[in-house]
Amino acid sequence: MNIQEAKNIVLAEYLQSLGIAPCKKQGSSLWYKSPFREETEPSFKVNLARNEWYDFGAGMGGNILDFVMEYNGTDSVPHVLKIIAGQVSAGTSAAGSFSFRPQTSLPAFEEIHIDTLSNPALIQYLKERNINIAFAVQICREVHFTANGKRYFTIGFENDMGGYELRNRYFKGCLSPKGITTIDNDSDTVMVFEGFMDFLSYLTLKNNGQPRIDTVILNSVANLKKAIPFIESHRTIHSFFDNDEAGRKTASEIIRLFPTAEVIDQSHFYRDYKDLNDCLKNRFPVREKSMKRGRRL
Repeated sequence: MNIQEAKNIVLAEYLQSLGIAPCKKQGSSLWYKSPFREETEPSFKVNLARNEWYDFGAGMGGNILDFVMEYNGTDSVPHVLKIIAGQVSAGTSAAGSFSFRPQTSLPAFEEIHIDTLSNPALIQYLKERNINIAFAVQICREVHFTANGKRYFTIGFENDMGGYELRNRYFKGCLSPKGITTIDNDSDTVMVFEGFMDFLSYLTLKNNGQPRIDTVILNSVANLKKAIPFIESHRTIHSFFDNDEAGRKTASEIIRLFPTAEVIDQSHFYRDYKDLNDCLKNRFPVREKSMKRGRRL
C-alpha cells in the first residue's frame, strides 16, 4: 500500500473497523467522542466529503495517515501504511463509497440502558461459544440501545474509560469511548488478551471466574499503545492473540516493546485454531479445568 491508496480509504469506515462508532450525523459530517481521551460530549468530527478529521478538544486534525500516527503513537509513514493495510481487509473501502451497514456498525446510540446479563438469546449465544455462563454474567452486562429508530440488545464488556464492547450473534461494535480493560491483582505477571471472548474462554478453560494475576484486555490490537503503562511494570507477560497476521504482529510488538520482560506467547496452545475461543468450541469441553498440553499458568 502506498500513501495515495491509504488516503483513498474512507476514514469513517476505518474508524468503524477499530470499533469507533459515531454519536451523530450532521449534514456531511459525523461526530464522535474523541478516541484520544475520555469525554462526555462528542468533539471529534469527520468530514465525509473531504475524508478528513478534526479533534476540537485537541486542536488537531488531518487525513487518515495523521489519525493513525496519533492513534498509534508513531511518526513512521511506512509503519502507518502497514497498520492501515492490516485494517483494509476488515472491510474499509475507497473514499466516496461510504454507507452505514447496520449488521456490523451503527451510526448512533440512543436510549442506552445497561442491566444484568440475562436475555435468553444472549445466553444461548454464549453457550454456543462454550462460555461459562456464570463467569460471563459476573463480568459482562446487557446493553440495550436504539439506533435508526430500532431497538437492539447486546452483551456489553466495559473498558476502563466507561465504554463497552458490544456483541451479539449478528453485531460487533463499541459504545464509545474505546479503551482497554485492566484487572489489577498487584501481580508481577500479566496476561494480555485481544478481546473479551478470549478472556472469557480462558476463564472457562481454567474453571475459575477470577484471574489470579494481572490481566489486560485490549479490545482491539490497535489499543496496544494504551496498555503500555499497565504492562511495563510486569516482569512476565503472557500473550493470547489470534493466530492471524495481526495477532502475530502484536505478539512480536510486545517482545519489542518490553525487552527486559519474559514474554510468553501462549498461542501455541491453540495453534491449530483461529483463536482461543475457537479452540474452546472445537476441542475442549465447557467444564475443562485447564489446557492439556504445554506450559500452564
